[in-house]
Amino acid sequence: MTFRHAAAVAGALALAAASLAAAETYHLVATIPVGGDGGWDYLSVDSAAHRLYVSHATHVVVIDTRTNAVVGDIPDTPGVHGFALAPDLKRGFASNGREDKVSIVDLATLALVEKVPTGGNPDAILYEPGKKEVYAFNGRGRSATVIDAVKGTIVATIPLDAKPESGAADPKAGRVYVNLEDRNAIAVIDTTTHKVVETWSIAPADEPTGLAIDAEHHHLFTGAHSGEMLMLDTTTGTIVAKAPICRGVDATWYDSATKLAFSSCGDGVTTIASVSGSTMQVAQSLQTATGSRTMALDKATHRLYFSAAEYEPPTGGQARPTMKSGSFKVLVFEK
Repeated sequence: MTFRHAAAVAGALALAAASLAAAETYHLVATIPVGGDGGWDYLSVDSAAHRLYVSHATHVVVIDTRTNAVVGDIPDTPGVHGFALAPDLKRGFASNGREDKVSIVDLATLALVEKVPTGGNPDAILYEPGKKEVYAFNGRGRSATVIDAVKGTIVATIPLDAKPESGAADPKAGRVYVNLEDRNAIAVIDTTTHKVVETWSIAPADEPTGLAIDAEHHHLFTGAHSGEMLMLDTTTGTIVAKAPICRGVDATWYDSATKLAFSSCGDGVTTIASVSGSTMQVAQSLQTATGSRTMALDKATHRLYFSAAEYEPPTGGQARPTMKSGSFKVLVFEK
């Protein structure tokens, strides 16, 4: 092969690699107008049913992920933070922060089944399929309320002595993990005894919020307000890798198929990290929208969904800009 031919081949390979890299980056593919006023928090995806559930102030908006159209609404969820899905039971569970209750909802009809009292300000919420239980993490109550997802009864109230944030479950290990935001730690809950069996410090990182799990490889991923994503070993609590992330993190997700971890931030950036074994490095800084700190991952399509809104320019020394009325929307990104 001549030098000129070798150079041409190398150039072609480099161009192909660049094109492949560009094709693999996340980019905006749709904007779903929702409207209405008020804030938001978590989003949840039911991949099999092609449904996206979006918390919005006093109700949960339901979107068809095939058509990107609003197809339903779950009312009377004051101060809703999250919506946990139990597809095997055809039930959903909304954490209503302003009334200290969890709404149990029939996913087929979106009708209310009943409401269950919790500790103060239930925030993050998850379904643990191993025991068929729901964990509502109470921010003001500094506890977790465990609910029998079938009977709708309270199984246990677990004191955490800290402000809990997002959680993640590993049914095979019989563990639920939850961020303790004001203790800079992660608590490990035994799902049989409903007791905290370990507490892992993440210092010098602080204020962990989003939490995701790769149960197969025994890894947890948490986003910290100190500006980093941490990967921990779920068997020891050891921090095995770190990556710098955006500012004002809230949600964190992990996609086991693509081996990508995501942390979304209020500064309008989502950091995407590539995971290989026990290493992690930033693959993309995805521009989303200012205030889009929460997101959901559809693990079937690998799409990302973000709540967003438009804002009026701040005036008179406002600490926060005012949301434009009716501007609430969902942004959709894919590879």
